[in-house]
Amino acid sequence: MFDDFTAFDLTPGPDGVRVHGVRGGDGPPLLLLHGYPQTHALWHRIAPELARTHTVVCPDLRGYGDSGRPESGDDHAAYSFRAMAADAVGAMRELGFDEFAAVGHDRGARVTHRMALDHPDAVTRAAVLDILPTDWVYSHVDFRIAKAYYHWFFYLQPADLPEKLISGDPIGYLHALLGGWGSSGMDAHAPEAVAEYERNFSRPEARHAMLEDYRAGASIDLQHDAESAAAGRRVACPLLVLWGGKGVVGGGEQSPLDVWRRYTADPALVTGRALEDAGHFLVDEFPQETLAELRTFLG
Repeated sequence: MFDDFTAFDLTPGPDGVRVHGVRGGDGPPLLLLHGYPQTHALWHRIAPELARTHTVVCPDLRGYGDSGRPESGDDHAAYSFRAMAADAVGAMRELGFDEFAAVGHDRGARVTHRMALDHPDAVTRAAVLDILPTDWVYSHVDFRIAKAYYHWFFYLQPADLPEKLISGDPIGYLHALLGGWGSSGMDAHAPEAVAEYERNFSRPEARHAMLEDYRAGASIDLQHDAESAAAGRRVACPLLVLWGGKGVVGGGEQSPLDVWRRYTADPALVTGRALEDAGHFLVDEFPQETLAELRTFLG
């Protein structure tokens, strides 16, 4: 994977958390952010193609892969989307890019959303894959959401109850995650990528860090969202929204496009559609269709 890419390890933030990743290609800078329970290996099918026209940077989020795992305080701030967004912006600056386009999937898409709010001068355009805004999800929980997103509520339980329960069969649980959420099952994921996910998920400290991400999502991240809304901050760059037609995101009463338009400075900034036969893992299940949408959006 990433044969023509170069690995990097940076410590861009004041808290000294390591950001590991790979970069490749030449052209306008493009940041790709993975989600749970994956690593930057998520992008291995489309990053080389995007690198034909862009300088592509694929980091591991803090807590994931080979990036750092800081101690988490009672407020979980070390694993907030704000902290992860600062990591990403700092890493891009150290690599020589003050402005860039960003694409995120799952938790990486939530980081992308926060990054567009906290660093509007850095993010020139953004794409969010298969998510609705965090505060929207929590404020619109119904049976459908609770059933599909049970892990949002399981993981926010105090440590280390969820950690102990997952430790009974971590790789089996990982496979259940990768094969779920309306996806095409484990066959959608390349064996070499799955091996990376297994390597990461097999480590208790990594599993704890990933759960801290969700604990932050149900606490300090909601606080940050409320503060941004009260201050009138909205996404001010073009926003591409893609979701899986067989997944959870598009199954509500409101279109994901209409929801995201509430979070932008101008509803006209929002474009996108469902990939009708996809579940949650768009890049893994339908890489060429996802790539085509991103190429059109990025220009």
